[in-house]
Amino acid sequence: MTTPLHCPGFEKFRDLESFTCNCPNCSEKIEIFSDEFDKARYCPKCKKQIDFTQCSLEGSGKASSPR
Repeated sequence: MTTPLHCPGFEKFRDLESFTCNCPNCSEKIEIFSDEFDKARYCPKCKKQIDFTQCSLEGSGKASSPR
């Protein structure tokens, strides 16, 4: 028996990207993943719903493939 290289379900999240933006209401830095843009999200600091179309993008990242 061989050990799998990835955990079960890895393929589903293979192309997932993360973004960091500032809350348009209070400027709190928030991380969001590319599969969450269509879901309602609330700022942990000011508790207001975040409209990510109004969010200023600070940076993005994509997980690299394991070696």
